[in-house]
Amino acid sequence: MIEYNRYAVGRVVRRVRKEKQLSQEIASGLAGLARSHLAMIENGSKQANFETVWNALGMCPHELVRLIEKEIRENEWTDKAERARKG
Repeated sequence: MIEYNRYAVGRVVRRVRKEKQLSQEIASGLAGLARSHLAMIENGSKQANFETVWNALGMCPHELVRLIEKEIRENEWTDKAERARKG
């Protein structure tokens, strides 16, 4: 079972946003969020509302979840170290 990981979610959101050539300002506007809130989602300090994110990025929910699951599997050990470091 894959455990929720807000760091992986943030990395995927940032990567997809950049692939779609959206600035944080544009993507946050599409999501109805403040740019600072999107920045916190991308760096893992805030939990994302999935519906808001997939709508802003123009994705189907299953596409976003698939990318996040892949990110979690590929970076599992790095994320555990990051969470331990941040306390």
